[in-house]
Amino acid sequence: MPRRPEIRYCSACGSPVTRRVPEGDSHTRHVCDACGTIHYQNPKVVTGCIPEHEGRVLLCRRAIEPRYGLWTLPAGFMENGETVAEAAARETLEEARARVRDLELYAIFSLPHIDQVYVMYRGRLDPPEFAPGAESLEVRLMDETEIPWDALAFPVIAETLRRYFADRRASRFRVHHAAIVPTADRSGFIVRKG
Repeated sequence: MPRRPEIRYCSACGSPVTRRVPEGDSHTRHVCDACGTIHYQNPKVVTGCIPEHEGRVLLCRRAIEPRYGLWTLPAGFMENGETVAEAAARETLEEARARVRDLELYAIFSLPHIDQVYVMYRGRLDPPEFAPGAESLEVRLMDETEIPWDALAFPVIAETLRRYFADRRASRFRVHHAAIVPTADRSGFIVRKG
């Protein structure tokens, strides 16, 4: 399991906090004994898009860590004040300088080992123009045979693309949900029902 950041001081009053189960709760939390503020630590939402154009998908080669130089779909953390779909469209614009429309929910993946939830959409490139954003070395439309399967940045991206191309071959897109977790020996990942 990842080590979650230790909270030492209350963000409301600056007093030291202690770890305990607050009354009426079932989880250990950081609690301020001075003002009573409970500091919740919850999963981060990552949202992204499968930008589609004429049977191909748009991939970005990462210009940042983690996984510098590897390929991914445009995706990133949601910002406060935006919907999940707005975040997916924004990430596509930031990373690939591409605009997408007709967004449809495609997949929800839980990654409990890193406290993240991925929400992926399908979207049509409109117009079919793109260029590398600040976080991308290059962007490219690829069909299934061109996907650099051994150079994908994250297991969740590989799983999203595997399901996407299988759905496309079946001419039936559906909403997927699953959990992606490390194997017991941490040598790889397994996908299990959501």
